[in-house]
Amino acid sequence: MSHEQSDQERVESRAHLLPEEAAVGSDDAETQAEAILAESDIREADQNVAPDTVLERRTSDQTVTASEPPD
Repeated sequence: MSHEQSDQERVESRAHLLPEEAAVGSDDAETQAEAILAESDIREADQNVAPDTVLERRTSDQTVTASEPPD
């Protein structure tokens, strides 16, 4: 499978509107899917592209402070 085919499969998969999107409709769901996926790829490749957005990659043991069990 070529890279282009996998991109096309992604677009076709994303072109199925979510319930919220279907409620307002879409003139061109495939073009909308392409735009959404392109923006997602850019943000994933460069996490500083959206400075107001913070994406943290931590495991649960890094987010929870261990506490002593009650006596």
